[in-house]
Amino acid sequence: MLLRIFQGNNLRGGPRKSPRWLSPLLLLAVSAPWLRAGERLSPPKTRTDDVREVIHGVQIADPYRWLEDQESPETRAWINAQNKYSRALLDSWPRREALKRRLTELLRVDTVSVPTVRGGRYFFLKRSANQEQAILYMRKALNGKNQVLIDPNPLSPDHNVAVSLRAVSEDGSLVAYSLRRGGEDETPINVLDVDAGRELPDRLPKGRYFSVSFKSDHTGFYYSLHTAAGPRVYYHAMGTNPAKDTEIFGKGYGTDKIIEARLSDEGRYLLIQVEHGSAADQTEVYVQDIRDHGPIVPIVNDLPARFEGEIGGQQLFLHTNWKAPRGRILAVDLKNPARNHWREVIPQGEAAIESLTLAGGELFVDYLQDAHSHLRVFDAAGKYLRDFELPSLGTVQGFEGRWSDGQIFFDFTSFNTAGTIYRYDVKSEKQSIWARIHVPIHSERFEVRQVWYESKDKTRVPMFLMCRKGIKFDGSNPTLLTGYGGFNISMTPTFSASAALWVEQGGVFALPNLRGGGEFGEAWHRAGMLGNKQNVFDDFIAAAEWLIRNHYTRPSKLAISGRSNGGLLVGAALTQRPDLFRAVVCGYPLLDMLRYQKFFVAKYWVSEYGSADNAAQFKYLDAYSPYQHVKAGTKYPAVLLVSGDGDTRVAPLHARKMTALLQAATGSDRPILLHYDTEAGHSHGVSVTKQIDEAAVSMGFLFWQLNAPFAAAR
Repeated sequence: MLLRIFQGNNLRGGPRKSPRWLSPLLLLAVSAPWLRAGERLSPPKTRTDDVREVIHGVQIADPYRWLEDQESPETRAWINAQNKYSRALLDSWPRREALKRRLTELLRVDTVSVPTVRGGRYFFLKRSANQEQAILYMRKALNGKNQVLIDPNPLSPDHNVAVSLRAVSEDGSLVAYSLRRGGEDETPINVLDVDAGRELPDRLPKGRYFSVSFKSDHTGFYYSLHTAAGPRVYYHAMGTNPAKDTEIFGKGYGTDKIIEARLSDEGRYLLIQVEHGSAADQTEVYVQDIRDHGPIVPIVNDLPARFEGEIGGQQLFLHTNWKAPRGRILAVDLKNPARNHWREVIPQGEAAIESLTLAGGELFVDYLQDAHSHLRVFDAAGKYLRDFELPSLGTVQGFEGRWSDGQIFFDFTSFNTAGTIYRYDVKSEKQSIWARIHVPIHSERFEVRQVWYESKDKTRVPMFLMCRKGIKFDGSNPTLLTGYGGFNISMTPTFSASAALWVEQGGVFALPNLRGGGEFGEAWHRAGMLGNKQNVFDDFIAAAEWLIRNHYTRPSKLAISGRSNGGLLVGAALTQRPDLFRAVVCGYPLLDMLRYQKFFVAKYWVSEYGSADNAAQFKYLDAYSPYQHVKAGTKYPAVLLVSGDGDTRVAPLHARKMTALLQAATGSDRPILLHYDTEAGHSHGVSVTKQIDEAAVSMGFLFWQLNAPFAAAR
């Protein structure tokens, strides 16, 4: 289990007719209160080009397009100059070392993941407080001795190589794992013979892999991979050259699709799922009977709805929003899978279904009740059996269970609870603690509440708030507002080390459940995607206005933070309402929405955002794209943009171009800074030391800009 730095998830690997750009203003000097008298620092100068293009009849200027070339000597020199400028300011904040010490206490703790169980063996990741990276372990019994399988800590001097468990064979004797460098999404796949303790030659080259699944007889494994032509499913026969692996599925699918392929318990059926982009608003499902050498049979490939399949015995259970925007569960007999024989086993209810997990012949359904977890259990026919009693308002996640195994594991977390991993015995119905994360913080002093507010169009939106008990709501509280609002991803109560630190120091932490997420089903998602994306920004701005109106804070004490799709969110908020915020942390963001689809794997996201290549979609992208809406002379809040070379998901060019543009355009004396890591990327995988450094940069920036006091924890 990972302790989050800031609440938020990542992307699944955001009209005027005249030219947009005024001549850039002279770069403004920035001063900081701790610099010596008369000393001033200015951002590096950035040259502009007269780059213009006409898109669907509208002229677009892009004076910083040259910064898209990440490897050019000029761009590299510019990055180095920006980092030097930023660090000169950020590192000089007087309380920085005290902040780092407290973050070290919160992040250097023992962590452990939910285990994967195969053949009576338990595989999991565990990191001790004094280690930089988690180690892949195995136990031969529930309470057996931990055996080290892969320790990534010695593999690099900077400890920025992380191990991920990708698959385990049915009997637990083979493990597929990857080693991720600096957060890159592309990794090789390695195969370990667990009993012999040796690497097998069946190593897949570096790539973007969606799934790996071993055959039960160890003769080979299936895997799905992003290729230049699109996603493909391959079969690898053990002991053969991976370059000669057989392509078995995927021909004709383009780079906007995602395919996963995995085997059922005991390896009889291969389940193939095709997602039509990251919006997952349409899914195709196919099944192949491997044991009887059957063909790949389509279960559903013609419905504009989401289907997520789980195989239990001879049945395929489908979690779907087809004719049920809040979700329902269907059962398909794999011997007779025709649609007219499908059965509804769990109908749509008032709460949205977040996920389905099978274990011990039962169905474990995670519902979202007002954006927090409610776990219920049913039998295979859909008969209600029982509810789980959860410790508090929070989130159940990381389910690990199997139809043929009588136990299930899951992680429970909340804003003020770092995480507890539970084991549930299906037969005895007994629940026990398998592991618990201990973070040195007085969470009993925190108060968590949920409020509802009206957005611009009168839609009611919920928001979670966390603060210290007894705090006064007089408008003076430093407040950190964050959000996501996209890709059907639900923002539920989970522990964040930085949020806890913020509240410990007297601040307010706010998380609204914006449209675009999945908290209330597919209708809520669709209300914030494609041409409805502005609703997400309106919801976020309305949350800020509610906090101010109800005296939690005021604009000079309000900061916003977002990462990935959340980076687009705060980018839109700062360009649409620069008067509302004092500071912005914009991490790994999408900001030039007229060109985003041209880079890396961004075609996955066209189903969520649309594309400027489409004339109709261009109109609404053009209406909110943050990069195109920076106006010269506007008094922008202080902004810290965060990105790095290792981000192979969201192109770092967005952060580079936006930094240059805001530095040139802002009419305020508040700093526009870029923190650009030449090694780190979008995904998890960096060392704890680097996590602490990154958190200290962002949090220090917020404390500095909001003039918020920082004291040692008591």
